[in-house]
Amino acid sequence: MDSALAALVERIRAAAADGTPLRIRGGGTKDFHGERLQGELLDTRVLRGVVNYEPSELVVTVRAGTPLAELEQLLAGSGQCLPFEPPHFGAGATVGGMVAAGLSGPARASVGAVRDYVLGLQLVNGRGEEMVFGGQVMKNVAGYDVSRLMAGAMGTLGLITEVSLKVLPVAPAEATLRFEMTQAEALRSLNAWGGKPLPLNASRWQQDGGAAVLYLRLRGAIAAVEAARRALGGERLVNEPAAADWRDCREQALPWFAERGSRDLWRLSVPQTAPVLDLPEPPLVEWHGGERWVRVAPEQGVRVRDAALAVGGHATLFRTARAEAGARTTPLAPALALATIHARLKKQFDPAAIFNRGRLYPDL
Repeated sequence: MDSALAALVERIRAAAADGTPLRIRGGGTKDFHGERLQGELLDTRVLRGVVNYEPSELVVTVRAGTPLAELEQLLAGSGQCLPFEPPHFGAGATVGGMVAAGLSGPARASVGAVRDYVLGLQLVNGRGEEMVFGGQVMKNVAGYDVSRLMAGAMGTLGLITEVSLKVLPVAPAEATLRFEMTQAEALRSLNAWGGKPLPLNASRWQQDGGAAVLYLRLRGAIAAVEAARRALGGERLVNEPAAADWRDCREQALPWFAERGSRDLWRLSVPQTAPVLDLPEPPLVEWHGGERWVRVAPEQGVRVRDAALAVGGHATLFRTARAEAGARTTPLAPALALATIHARLKKQFDPAAIFNRGRLYPDL
């Protein structure tokens, strides 16, 4: 164990002994996400560096405090990428924060989420014990995959110290198509296209300067992308500015997000087949209908939650300027006993509840 990790382990053991809450933090670019931050700072940026990278094996192992931009630059040098397009939300984003937040970008519905690319990881639990889960190849990931459990756990189960990730080659061809159509037409089209052998990679519907527009990104083999482009029609956009728009969408830097003003930003996760929802304003729709962003006044949050629940989805208050906003996540469904499962996992990994107390759910 190196000195940086040893120092963190000692802090964790001391905190467990006296019940001091710790706030795990990398670059802090996602501090806005989740419930209220509590506890003394435990900075992961001292755990930095690439442990192993085998481009021919499509796997990379890095320490949790490694800047995400640094990892992506390394992969790009070998023509590879993280296909789920994790958002940074700032220059200091780290690999550990990427896994802990569990957030994916525009391509998530087509290529999978962060957890689908986690092959293994190392962490320190709430007792100060080092633990290793998974491995560096898919065949080592069998049975109950604890390593992927950490994706989206918001650091509530332990301090991630090292992660092994599956990576993929950059697609040889890409095209973005633009269609003017209503939200209902866009949802119907996306559902129809999803049942065909098309290289769909990402989609975004929004009210764009008064027009209702669907943007569709194709990625894959050159022949497949060209054939799909001809079959689908629409207006083909120039690649470079289109790529910049997709990055802005990933980072919530599009004008649609910037125009939020004092309104809250809600994220709705719903079935892709869900119809147009009863919302205060037209949303920005991603993931082929499965993710919908909506900007509303604080008092309209209940309406947003009800709309998501009505179609079997859930809603999360993603960004707000209010210090006290109540619970930001939709309560776990009692019928699924998810609250009990979360509580039991927390007790096993972090019995003294020192890690990111209340960050995922107010009472966990």
